[in-house]
Amino acid sequence: MNKRHRVQFPKNELSDSDQDESYFYLHGTSKKRKIKFHDYDEIYQVQGLYEQIFYDRLKCISPSKITSILESAIKQSSDNFTELRVLDLGAGNGMMGEELKKHGISRLIGIDIIPEAYDALIRDRPGVYDAYYVEDFCSLSEEKKEEIESWQCDCMVTVAALGFGDIPTKAFVNAFNIISNEGWVAFNIKDTFLYTSDETGFSKLIR
Repeated sequence: MNKRHRVQFPKNELSDSDQDESYFYLHGTSKKRKIKFHDYDEIYQVQGLYEQIFYDRLKCISPSKITSILESAIKQSSDNFTELRVLDLGAGNGMMGEELKKHGISRLIGIDIIPEAYDALIRDRPGVYDAYYVEDFCSLSEEKKEEIESWQCDCMVTVAALGFGDIPTKAFVNAFNIISNEGWVAFNIKDTFLYTSDETGFSKLIR
């Protein structure tokens, strides 16, 4: 069972639209540390902290929600959900992978850019992925690209990682292009990407 950490949020918590600037304080034995929500390298090093912040405190349900919607969509097609070979882009410490495994996914490949994510995965959820790569999809070598393509993924999921500076547009596109032509893609994004006033890369990509 994960240890509960002493966490303090600022009194004037920022709105979701400013999530990439939101932060909290982690109280230690001698002093408190200010950590931004998207400083994943720091968060992953503290066992159970990611889950406590995003799932217990902020009530994030993205992995279960996206898995449910994806499964529902596939049931309406001729494909079989449990036969999917999934590329989890921005896999982090494996929470989305764990959710997919609960639903019987056959193949699961994790991708993240920071080694701390892989370390947290091995510590907290070993065995969830068939393979896990720490790679920058903006500058993927041809050799590594071929290796990842050899898994023949026909589905890509990206959860809570688009639009806060975590995964660049180019990385998303490169991963998208690895998926088979008639594959599935499931992801969530900031609602502002759907506004015509938003001129950022992901907003233009979605349109």
